[in-house]
Amino acid sequence: MFRILRHLSANLRERLAPDSQQSAEVRDSLVKSLYASPASLMIGAIAGGALSFVVAYHAQRPPITLIACLITIVAISRSVSAVYFQRQLAHQHGPTRAIWGMAYELGAWSYAALLGTLAFATLLLTGDASLHILSVCLVAAYSGGISGRNAGRVEVAIGQTCFALLPTSLGLVLAGGLGYYVLSAMLFLMIFAMAEITRTTHRIVVEALQGKYEKSQLATKFERLARFDSLTGVENRMAMQMRLREMFDNRTSDKDPMSVFWMDLDRFKEINDSLGHIIGDQLLCAVADRLARALDHRGHIARFGGDEFILICPGANQDIAQQIADDVMVEFGHDFDVSGYHLTITASMGIAVAPQDGHGSEELLQHADMALYKAKNAGRNRYAFFDWKMKERQNRTYDLEVGLRTALANGELLLHYQPIFDTATGQIAICEALMRWDHPVMGRISPAEFIPIAESCSLIEPITAWALERACQDAMAWDDHVRVAVNISPALIKSDGLPRAVISALMRSGLKARRLELEVTESIFLEDSGRTSLILLELQRIGLRLALDDFGTGYSSLGYLRDYSFDTLKVDQSFMRSVKEGSRDRAIAQSVAYLAHSLDVETVAEGIETEEQLQSARDMGFTNVQGFVLSRPIPAEDLLDMMRVMARDKSNVVTLMQDQRRA
Repeated sequence: MFRILRHLSANLRERLAPDSQQSAEVRDSLVKSLYASPASLMIGAIAGGALSFVVAYHAQRPPITLIACLITIVAISRSVSAVYFQRQLAHQHGPTRAIWGMAYELGAWSYAALLGTLAFATLLLTGDASLHILSVCLVAAYSGGISGRNAGRVEVAIGQTCFALLPTSLGLVLAGGLGYYVLSAMLFLMIFAMAEITRTTHRIVVEALQGKYEKSQLATKFERLARFDSLTGVENRMAMQMRLREMFDNRTSDKDPMSVFWMDLDRFKEINDSLGHIIGDQLLCAVADRLARALDHRGHIARFGGDEFILICPGANQDIAQQIADDVMVEFGHDFDVSGYHLTITASMGIAVAPQDGHGSEELLQHADMALYKAKNAGRNRYAFFDWKMKERQNRTYDLEVGLRTALANGELLLHYQPIFDTATGQIAICEALMRWDHPVMGRISPAEFIPIAESCSLIEPITAWALERACQDAMAWDDHVRVAVNISPALIKSDGLPRAVISALMRSGLKARRLELEVTESIFLEDSGRTSLILLELQRIGLRLALDDFGTGYSSLGYLRDYSFDTLKVDQSFMRSVKEGSRDRAIAQSVAYLAHSLDVETVAEGIETEEQLQSARDMGFTNVQGFVLSRPIPAEDLLDMMRVMARDKSNVVTLMQDQRRA
């Protein structure tokens, strides 16, 4: 008895001991299989109880009657416990299920031992062969069903078989007789047969459960890979979009607030390029941790891709969203310690708040992205809320981009020319070609608006090629000494299209190369890798002139004069606007004119709007002047008329101005 109790105690400790997750899952499933069919336990309880009372009724022996009563009680208890487990505890795991596994084991052993004891008592206390056969058949039938029903626990099945068959086999031997001896031997051997069957069945069941568990784990792993970012551990783009849609769908009211933050790290590429992608990846993980700390369970984090993160905060109105944004910016106010590097990095955020900023997940994301664009344009390291003016600007930009793609084919683009006059003779020296666009619906569109759009959507190359060809053709109708100037976009100098466009325009029109002047700004040299210098040098070699526009507004203009051979310097109009009031501006403008004269470079004073400014430009030594007081940009036909009048009357621009005042 002591050995049995010690064995049961060790068995219980083994079941309550922690194990790997995989073993626990399989073990839980095996325990669950023991209670899988309460109906079979009830059938067994009814059959065992009924046959036991039949034997007890005919035997008329108190011990047998007591055993029959105990069999019925245990059978009913097992049936009730199986039903309770199925209804209340089937989904619980861990120690609770282990305890119920032990309870089933004790109940099964008790029931089997009582059946074996009933057969033993019947064989010894009665001489009725029919009762002997009935009790032995009950034990044998029960033992035959054990291997299948209790295959989840080998020790349960083998224990039941031993507790049922060993007393019965012993009772048959003690009862005596050849037939009883043979039956006893068969029952004894049946123990080993049933044990082997149970082990085989158990192995098959365990392998099946193991395979099911591995498939479940694999499915869980793939689901995590599909929903979570493998680097930072936060949700990925797909999971974020699904979560946002679900949140919108599950809102109790369309007026429930929700905030979406679109965050982008400022100049993250510089860290990747200088320190490597490994440091960059570690920084992204640290950023995800900082974001989680800043949110403090007020929302969800997702990595949209690269260095972009999305924060979704249900229930956050604009005030709460601003507080969250402030908390995030505070986190970025401290350096990030990554592999021994102290990295200072900032972030820009765009915020959209439902319902005022959008009624759908896609719309809210789009508006948060627009707000992010605004934050970056405002100087980075800040956040911006969406407003509907952004949407209007985006729609206009989109309409202009679509319109630009057909503007050339539809003849909507045209060139106006603003004459540049020689200060010594008053005659036209250069005509600057300026792009105009007459949109059929929106009307006249400013170049300041549509040129950046053309640069961003790769339309600047065909537009510039058209402008060069049109300007060269128009210039063929002018006097041979008048040049035409065409502005060149910084985006165009990076491609191979500029030299081809220039040569094609000159060849098609027949214009001499010395009459074509290309105007560039300092921004064209900011990322010079030698390619810009090579292209400009080759164009100058064929005779083209090179003008530096808006001179004086950059921070390194003198360096460009040293490194590049310009033919013309155009002084920015901001200096000429206040030459009378500001002695500093006058001194700077006069110094530029003197410097250009020393370098044998022509100068153009831009933005001449008054006669005083015109006289000052002459006095300071500028070779050419340009401005509204002289002439506004005009169509090619009006320019030809002006040239004919000046040639016919032998007048210069000053005379024309005086005639206009008299008129």
